[in-house]
Amino acid sequence: MMQTDTDTNGRPLLRRCDLDLIARAEEIQQEDPRESGSIGFMTRAVVQATMPHRDPGSNEFRRRNGNYTLVMMAPAEIGLPYGSLPRLILSWVSTEAVRNRRPDVVLGDSLAAFMRELGLTATGGRRGTIPRVKQQLQRLFSTSISCIHSGESHWASVGFRIADETRLWWHPKDPNQLDLWHSQVILGASFFRELIDHPVPVDTRALKALRRSPLALDIYCWLTYRMSYLRKATLVPWSALAEQFGADYGREDNFRAAFLDALRKVLTVYCLARVLPTPVGLLLKPSQTHVGREQPCRLPELSTHKQ
Repeated sequence: MMQTDTDTNGRPLLRRCDLDLIARAEEIQQEDPRESGSIGFMTRAVVQATMPHRDPGSNEFRRRNGNYTLVMMAPAEIGLPYGSLPRLILSWVSTEAVRNRRPDVVLGDSLAAFMRELGLTATGGRRGTIPRVKQQLQRLFSTSISCIHSGESHWASVGFRIADETRLWWHPKDPNQLDLWHSQVILGASFFRELIDHPVPVDTRALKALRRSPLALDIYCWLTYRMSYLRKATLVPWSALAEQFGADYGREDNFRAAFLDALRKVLTVYCLARVLPTPVGLLLKPSQTHVGREQPCRLPELSTHKQ
């Protein structure tokens, strides 16, 4: 198993390659999310169990968290959303819907303007951001979700489409060109109701800082959600975390190494989260949520090892 440097409290140490992340974390610390207008929202359905990190190569995907199972289905010719982009897109759309209390969300006057909202620069070409954003928009808004709750004495399922209607009028070859018709998405009624009734507050600055890692985004959203109701220390086994966050990592020790690396990034921006990796799982202790912090915190220490 890969070894991870920790401080005297057992928390993963930062690395020299995290200097840019440290700078972003310091900027976040300077201003409360309410004052900066950076409070955003995520849907609980994909916080409790998460979307694919990489292309699953099929049109069905499952992930489990205890008695909760997330099932995602997409048209075979389009495919399922994966990676950081659909997470950033879904949070932005969810934030707009919660703020305006409306299921119809305008995605911006131009493709470049929308991408700036996500913290991205519009670049063309086969490996550019424009074709990837367009593909993940199509995949995300074509997906249907089932949320299944099961136990010894009960079974319940709620199904919904993320979007009932999607209209994209952007010009990929000229991302700055203003649209004659606004690109927009109309969220599915059940999805919108779930979002309004159970929004998960997040700091959008933290999402942008962590955008290079879908696993880090998932851990960040889950921790700030979990800390909103955690009342006593709780140990989450590694096997349960692997089912919830990364069943596609193969061996559990591979997942654990990836999880600890992502956790190190998350604790850089959410350093009030009191979590402790142990040989058997992740120990969670009651903490302030990231959007409800009342005091600044000390950033994690740097490792003395060169990276």
